[in-house]
Amino acid sequence: MSTSNKQAYQAKLQAQLDEWSANIDALEAKARQADAQARIDLQAEIDTLKTYQHQAEVKLAELKTAGDQAWQDLKQGIEQAHDNLKRALQAATDRF
Repeated sequence: MSTSNKQAYQAKLQAQLDEWSANIDALEAKARQADAQARIDLQAEIDTLKTYQHQAEVKLAELKTAGDQAWQDLKQGIEQAHDNLKRALQAATDRF
């Protein structure tokens, strides 16, 4: 793929990460308002989300430094990291 496709893919992933980061922030705000047990449960979910978020950010950083050919090899790992974060965020949002 071309450099412009790589850049468009990076921009799409960064926008999604930014949106999910805002969603995690909203869950943290909700946790601060919750009763003690709900706060504990929600914080555990948030910790998991932040782990997945970090993994996705690392993969995005790898993509940014990858050459035009190598980034295709990274694409599957990047998509897996994003899928993990997306599923965990959806589960946390549905639960709370």
